[in-house]
Amino acid sequence: MLQTQSQTKQASVHTLGCRLNQSETALMARQLEHSGYKLVPFGDKADLAIINTCTVTAMADAKSRRAIRFFIKKNPGAYLAVVGCYSQMGYRAIANIPGVDLIIGNQEKLNVLHYVNLGKNKEPVIIRDKFLREDFTIDPIGQAKLNTRVNLKIQDGCDFMCTFCIIPFARGRARSRKLSNILDEAVTLAQQGTREIILTGVNLGTYQSENSTIEPLIHKLNEVPGIQRIRLSSIEPTTIPPGLFKAMNDDTHALLPYLHIPLQSGSNKTLKAMSRKYTREEFEEFISMAQSRVKDICIGTDIMVGFPGETEEDFEDTCCFFKKSPLAYAHVFSYSMRDGTRACGLKGHVSEAIKKARSAKLRHLSEHKRRHYNASFIGQIKPVLFEEKDHEFWLGYTCNFIRVFVKSDKHLKNQIYNVKLSQAAPEGLEGRLCL
Repeated sequence: MLQTQSQTKQASVHTLGCRLNQSETALMARQLEHSGYKLVPFGDKADLAIINTCTVTAMADAKSRRAIRFFIKKNPGAYLAVVGCYSQMGYRAIANIPGVDLIIGNQEKLNVLHYVNLGKNKEPVIIRDKFLREDFTIDPIGQAKLNTRVNLKIQDGCDFMCTFCIIPFARGRARSRKLSNILDEAVTLAQQGTREIILTGVNLGTYQSENSTIEPLIHKLNEVPGIQRIRLSSIEPTTIPPGLFKAMNDDTHALLPYLHIPLQSGSNKTLKAMSRKYTREEFEEFISMAQSRVKDICIGTDIMVGFPGETEEDFEDTCCFFKKSPLAYAHVFSYSMRDGTRACGLKGHVSEAIKKARSAKLRHLSEHKRRHYNASFIGQIKPVLFEEKDHEFWLGYTCNFIRVFVKSDKHLKNQIYNVKLSQAAPEGLEGRLCL
């Protein structure tokens, strides 16, 4: 447990990886402030740091190790807790880094402060408890500061077992957060001024707790006073109830017209080898249905290149599918071999040079499609939730996730204003307030 401190201690947190990690790090930051710590930027002088790691790729592992070494170099006498996915899977490699005091896997990481003792350890304490399958709760400690948009964790783990994915091993099997506990946190966030909540999880659409699935949960969140926007983070295409389209298309409902649906590949051969649960044709049918039923919907995706056995023809199938589809953008990833996954044993591993070239081509296509999608809204008026000011521009997002830049002398943070979208900007659109 934490020792009684005679003076305010300084702490920092650092996140690598997905929105779910970001959500969990925000909770840990709130716990630190609630315990009397002053939060400082990562790398500044601190008595304690918590690094929430990622292990989805070999590059993520390397970034986690760099972050650990960076903090130790800046704060050689500080207490360092390393938590999360890389702590679960790569704890031995972390333990070999001098200066690490505590290593906690995913089951116990939100209880990290229960294990912290500010005396340096000669050897790191390692905690990797067995994953529980029961519904879980999270203590909704108040926000450390006002956040316009907040990630709200509703689910963890995954049962789908795609051949390339380490996450079911790093986070365990699918489990859901209790409905009442989610609603309690949503009420707290709304009372603190949060306007938009982003539902996060490993396999979001499999949510099931207290006789509720994802659709009834969203409708209940829609009834929370003060929550004006509900956005879904990445969600598997086979888990999205079509009933959500009606809510997305309803201007009085908080659910936003936005979906991020992983495709991974436009080749049926590759999808089968990945053990994905759909064909290219089924994916195309679903996103076409979403586009036809929801006005102005933005649909993004994830695409993996260089999966074992992916030929040039398979890759071109993916490019062609993406180019012709209503998808607005793609996050592009290179396949990374993860020990323990079935894909490790497949034949036909693709060279790093080919992966790099294929990634560059798809990212170029994605940038072109994103600009084209954004440009289709020039001249229209859209409500924008503003988050921050960067030099002369206020920055915010439309309901369908277009980044908008507006010059104004008004204080716009955490306010929703109608904006006439006027011209393209490097990372979105510029516009002017409709007052």
